[in-house]
Amino acid sequence: MATELKSPMSGKVVNIKVKVGDSVLNGETVVVIESMKMEVPVVAEASGVVKEIKCAVEGAVNIREVLLLIE
Repeated sequence: MATELKSPMSGKVVNIKVKVGDSVLNGETVVVIESMKMEVPVVAEASGVVKEIKCAVEGAVNIREVLLLIE
C-alpha cells in the first residue's frame, strides 16, 4: 500500500528532489515548497520507493494536497 505525502501548507513547488523509482528514507527531503517567501522542506514520512509524483516545479499546491506516493 502506498503512503501519500501531503503538502503541509499552500504554496508553490520550487524543487522536487526525487524521481519515480528513487528509493527514499524516512525523514529525507523530497520536495521543497515556497510559502510567504520562505522555503519549506517536505520530508518523506516513510521509507520506500517513489511510485508517483503528483506535483510539478513552479506548480501551486494547496494544504493537504497529495504531492507524491511512496510504496
